[in-house]
Amino acid sequence: MSAFTTRLSAVAEGVRIALDAVRANKVRAGLTILGIAVGVFVVVAISAAIHGINQSVARDFASTGPTTFFVSRYPISFENCDGSDGTCAWLRNPPIRPNEIESLRRLPSIESVGERLDWGTKVKYRERELPSASIEGYSAEWTTISAPEVYPGRAFTSAEARTGARVAVITTLMATRLFDGSDPIGKSVTLNGVPFEVIGVYKDNSSFLSGGERPKAVIPVQSLIRYVGARASGISLAVKPREGVARDIALDDVTATLRGMRGTRPGGESSFAIITQDKLLDTYNSIFGMFFLVMIALSAVGLIVGGVGVVAIMMISVTERTREIGVRKALGATKATILWQFLVEAATLTGIGGAIGLFVGWLGALGIRSFTPIEASIPPMAVVVALGASAVTGILFGMLPASRAARLDPVEALRYE
Repeated sequence: MSAFTTRLSAVAEGVRIALDAVRANKVRAGLTILGIAVGVFVVVAISAAIHGINQSVARDFASTGPTTFFVSRYPISFENCDGSDGTCAWLRNPPIRPNEIESLRRLPSIESVGERLDWGTKVKYRERELPSASIEGYSAEWTTISAPEVYPGRAFTSAEARTGARVAVITTLMATRLFDGSDPIGKSVTLNGVPFEVIGVYKDNSSFLSGGERPKAVIPVQSLIRYVGARASGISLAVKPREGVARDIALDDVTATLRGMRGTRPGGESSFAIITQDKLLDTYNSIFGMFFLVMIALSAVGLIVGGVGVVAIMMISVTERTREIGVRKALGATKATILWQFLVEAATLTGIGGAIGLFVGWLGALGIRSFTPIEASIPPMAVVVALGASAVTGILFGMLPASRAARLDPVEALRYE
């Protein structure tokens, strides 16, 4: 018999003994398997959620173009603010003014400057009502920067955006809830009691960052201010450089123009925030980096609980099989053979827990995908890490009882009652 066949036979025997131990000690084995399964489930479920969020974030960034950046009244990170003027100077930042927006549009390095203003209000069509729908106000550059898929119907024109026409482009979800399958084009919905004509329907590319798919209407930003009551002080900008112009050059032009118009002295702090996609990504990574730490901590607790169970159940197994070990040694089994057998048994026990945790984690990923805006999916590496971690846990925690079994004196083992 070859060495490979011998080793394979030892593995098969270790697996069989482990399954027998599970059947003979259901409670102890069940608790051990549960601990491992919980650790693996946490790894798989959180990895699936984070993988889905990462894909969503990448899609959001790609939709606006790699060189597009944003101008806002306030920065996106307020961690150094304690409420005082010294640390919260951004609170005194003035809103972005119309003349500043027009000046930016005239810059030769800039292709388009899109305005955006978010609001929420009641939307109604006949007897159907959405009490707190999301309303987004955009300038005519909306279709240039975000490229929505409007069908049926159309997006509003530059003239409609400039004059503040009462027209609206609604999401498919809002169309479904308000019109229940009938054609919404040309019909009027009321926003905060003011009638708006529906001129188009678009598929909302919902994502985790945007809050997921929800009933939403897009109207000209001037209409949102004039008829719905939104405050113009909340307007932010999306700036798209001309093709062939480096983002940093366009960014410098925008910064110099706004600082000059606001009379900011050289070396003084800018009274506005320029947010690049790099900054957004850094902020995202700093926030969701905590999820990785939580994942590691929770999975480690589960694996340690399962590992302690492995030690307990394997020690009992060694005690119950002391005479058997003595017989095997008397027949020529080496310490390495005994050690290998018990390590295979421990790894099998934790492997069962890993498989169960992987299956439950897959179900969890399906649940996240179905009931949240997160398109959770399990990355292949998460499967490898989860199963590998369960097997390594079995080997590490099974080493103590396995080495004890390997060190048993065959004569004393044969005398054991």
